[in-house]
Amino acid sequence: MPRILAIDYGSKRTGLAVTDPLQIIATALDTVESAQLMAYLKKYFEKEPVSEVIIGLPKTLNNTDSSNAEAVRGFIAQFKNNFPTISIHTIDERFTSSIAQQAMISGGMKKKDRQVKGNVDKISAVLILQDYLLQKK
Repeated sequence: MPRILAIDYGSKRTGLAVTDPLQIIATALDTVESAQLMAYLKKYFEKEPVSEVIIGLPKTLNNTDSSNAEAVRGFIAQFKNNFPTISIHTIDERFTSSIAQQAMISGGMKKKDRQVKGNVDKISAVLILQDYLLQKK
């Protein structure tokens, strides 16, 4: 069974998470410079079958697009051009970064490791993927 990939897209860095082949468990995959993301995804898709991609769409508290939503929508258009056979879905990513920070604290991650922004991006991608998997059930 192909995997599901989640993307927490940012203007500088992008967090990635992926399911196991049975699409049960979400695991952090990597943090990639956003400028290198398409090349990374091309290599990844050559190695691993992926049936769908979930991308976090940043919203404000009143459910309108946040300032980064336009960049995410631009990335989605670019993704569809590069990978037309892979379905892409968006999911509300409100609060994922703050929940990721709390998860790192609760998990006992050292302060030095919590300050590595790439760790927050990866964990945020895992949270996006977990939310999607729960909605899918």
